Amino acid sequence: MAYTIGTKDKPMVLKTPPLTSEYTMHVDQKDGKDVLVCTVGKTVLLYNLSIITDLHNMLKQHKDWMELGSADEQKPAKEGTVEAWGRSADNPVGGWYGLKKGLRGRVGMYIPPLMEALGLAEVTHEAKGNKMRAK
Repeated sequence: MAYTIGTKDKPMVLKTPPLTSEYTMHVDQKDGKDVLVCTVGKTVLLYNLSIITDLHNMLKQHKDWMELGSADEQKPAKEGTVEAWGRSADNPVGGWYGLKKGLRGRVGMYIPPLMEALGLAEVTHEAKGNKMRAK
């Protein structure tokens, strides 16, 4: 499925789930494949583009709110969260959706607002403990 996410010159501007920080997202090419490029300040994270469809499908099967559980790659992800799914050997890519070693985490922070903007999910916007579910 094709999504309008933005380009390097005109990226989509998003806010983290607690609505405290702004970041951008766009699609670009890396090694001949389309990837999601997430820019937070000067930090650039790359995610497998299939995460949008894969996470949406998983959330539809889950049928309820799921905690985001955002965590850096170096920290363990809380079981049963979007973050844990985004690095699980049981997900459709068999591991990390993040593509940049050392910066592969934070799926639970940066992907949910994108999915909300695309109309695929609902996301809560509390100071902590945010959740999402499929639309």
